[in-house]
Amino acid sequence: MNKLELLRSFVRVTELSSFTQASDALGLPRSTVSEHVQALEELLGTRLLLRTTRKVQATPDGAVLYERSKDMLAQMDELEGLFRSDSMLSGRLRVDMPTSVAHNIVLPRLGEFLSEHPGIDLEISSTDRRVDLVREGFDCVLRVGELPDTTLVARSLGELPMVNCVGAGYAREHGVPETLADLQQHRMIHYVLSFGATSAFFEYQDQDKTRNLAMPRSITVNNVQAFEAACLGNLGIIQSPRMGMRKHLIKGDLVEILPNYRPSPMKISLLYAHRRHLPERCRVFMDWLQKLIAEHNVP
Repeated sequence: MNKLELLRSFVRVTELSSFTQASDALGLPRSTVSEHVQALEELLGTRLLLRTTRKVQATPDGAVLYERSKDMLAQMDELEGLFRSDSMLSGRLRVDMPTSVAHNIVLPRLGEFLSEHPGIDLEISSTDRRVDLVREGFDCVLRVGELPDTTLVARSLGELPMVNCVGAGYAREHGVPETLADLQQHRMIHYVLSFGATSAFFEYQDQDKTRNLAMPRSITVNNVQAFEAACLGNLGIIQSPRMGMRKHLIKGDLVEILPNYRPSPMKISLLYAHRRHLPERCRVFMDWLQKLIAEHNVP
């Protein structure tokens, strides 16, 4: 039995504290993952995992093996691709990104990447929630906005210019604000990741400083599709990355307002777990993403 495969199964179970989640991440039957761990325990002559009905956790020996194994497996991934050309890259690559970035930037162009690297088995997750890169088995995640303190490695991809806009129907019925003072006569569509006691505000730049102006809100939503649909439904003002609104602005379904009072551009970053020994397929995909994002970093 391939000892590296035994280690891969053990490492994923340890990271996810679950045989079921590890089997999903590895694309293997749960019984196979369990057999791998048992075989590794027999090979090493020690108990590596403590199994209960609620969770799985590493024993002291298992914790030592995990720390030694994860870097070694990353090195093996690197060695496997060391003498291959880019066209020969293979293996599974799991990536998470915000829904708007996936729909508006990545998926329309993804065929170009896959045609160059047909051996890569790419899994794209698009969601507004913040996934756990390690526990959910992602190779890298794309994040828009400020990053929290994290032990992950962050790679900047630049910034996304923002735009203020309303639906064309809203503009016809209510007019458009010409000054910041006019905003009090309008309503804002508020976007949050989770509902709570938050107030709607209009963000704008003033001599390189970010300022917030409180204003009435019409509705609060917690996902990008609803945010966009509410604006197209003429419910109020939104502030959003231009890349998601460009097609609606071109068609005339949305109208830009207050172009001199746009919010600060939103940072866009890639996060991954290890600076060293990054699999070549992951590095190549991140390089491709960076070039793709750069095409959208225009006012």
